[in-house]
Parts: sequence; structure tokens; C-alpha cells
Amino acid sequence: MPEVYFRCSSADRMLPNLCTAEVEDLTDAREHAAMAVRVLLALPGADDWRDWVMHVIDDLGDEIFALPFTSTIGPVH
Repeated sequence: MPEVYFRCSSADRMLPNLCTAEVEDLTDAREHAAMAVRVLLALPGADDWRDWVMHVIDDLGDEIFALPFTSTIGPVH
């Protein structure tokens, strides 16, 4: 799995191919995805990211896994 693509979506929006990364394995891909989510969460703005999902796609266009932003945000109090 040398190159993966990161896309984000919510119920009504999609951010296609935010970035790509060369990864060693699935663990490395998950670390890159979590880092990309943290970067988006740190952007200034009023976006509510709770219903967003990071999709990790392989070079054939198949989804490898999806990482909900809530797994990085944590529970809402």
C-alpha cells in the first residue's frame, strides 16, 4: 500500500483528495489520517466537524478504511 489518498465527507459536503501520502502499512495510514483530522480541527473557523469522516483510499480508488472525526475530537460534553 505505497500511496493513499485522503478525502473527507459529511452528510452534505465532500472534500475530495485533500492530500496523498506514501505509507508503509495500515498503521502508518491510520496515523496519517489521524494527523490530517487534527490539522483540519485546528483550522480557524466555525465548522462543526462532529459528523465528518476521513476516508482513506488506495491507488485503485477503493476505500481502505474510514476514520470518524469524533474518534479524534472525543465525546461532546
